Amino acid sequence: MSDATAVVADAPQKAAKPKRSSPHGVPFYVAVMPMLILFGFAAWLFWSAESAGATGRWEGFIYVVAVISLISGWSQAYLDGTPRLWYLIKQAIHWGGLILLVYMINTQGLRELMSDQQYTSVLLYLLAFATLLAAIHMDLKLFFFSLFLVFCAYLIAVPEANPALIALGNVAGIEDAADKPTDIALIVAGVGFVASLFVLLMMRGALMSKRVADKRKAQAEKVKA
Repeated sequence: MSDATAVVADAPQKAAKPKRSSPHGVPFYVAVMPMLILFGFAAWLFWSAESAGATGRWEGFIYVVAVISLISGWSQAYLDGTPRLWYLIKQAIHWGGLILLVYMINTQGLRELMSDQQYTSVLLYLLAFATLLAAIHMDLKLFFFSLFLVFCAYLIAVPEANPALIALGNVAGIEDAADKPTDIALIVAGVGFVASLFVLLMMRGALMSKRVADKRKAQAEKVKA
């Protein structure tokens, strides 16, 4: 057999070789995007809180958080062994309940009893609480983001001489911190984002370990069969 014939004979075997995939599932920069979008979007909303239509943008942000929570929580659902259908049902009930609650506040006469500032702070507290529950039950990566939402809600609820701003200013050595809510909110957002990255790294390590273990288990069962 000539060398040319041998090359042609080996070609299908090389083409049939399966492509190796990353044990992490997705590249790191893709996994970071959900948290980057959440912190960046929330920081921008807080920065523009006094502009026209800010309340409506916060309401729309609920849908953004819900969609990102749905996408970002797939990895933890896999780690927990949660069936996909049940995971989707939990997400739908969780965020659907929050959206329904906001709808009722706006249609049952409660919205008229509050100023825009009060309504925005209540809306953020509800979103923060829902995000915290989602972090505990479905996606731990949302934990620090929920704390950041609480911080933003508190700053909006207490705009004058905010004790949290004063305390953080004393710790960070920032003068007149009470008059710089946006600057400190951006710093807190950055710290929360970095902390979320550590959680993400731990989750990816656990995900890699589980996938390797599942692959070895599948290979062992195949050998036994």
